Amino acid sequence: MVVREDGRLLAIRRADNGTWELPGGVLELDETPEAGVAREVWEETGIRVEVDELTGVYKNTTRGIVALVFRCKPSGGVERTSSESTAVSWLTPDEVSERMAEVYAIRLLDALDGAGPHVRSHDGRHLITVG
Repeated sequence: MVVREDGRLLAIRRADNGTWELPGGVLELDETPEAGVAREVWEETGIRVEVDELTGVYKNTTRGIVALVFRCKPSGGVERTSSESTAVSWLTPDEVSERMAEVYAIRLLDALDGAGPHVRSHDGRHLITVG
């Protein structure tokens, strides 16, 4: 999750399914999570980042995938699309909530609240509340 000083959040529209999400991907075997975050953001958006802190852990219970979300600051580069993104935009928190599915929007909103790291589960579409 990349946040600018003005509070806008970096988002991509995925090339494969047209949904808005935060940039990310799978780590290479030889890289740290922080290095993987920086590489994935650069590859998908053209933005260089400084990785700050872990803000959340999100498990897709349907696919068995665990995603780590780190808060980052932009440190250079220029927005551009890639083979994985058809649009790159800096969204307000309200725009994130409007454009993204709940399971992706919550990752960005959690990163903003400063109360993390959050640990959440979802089924790929909706959060699973433990209660």
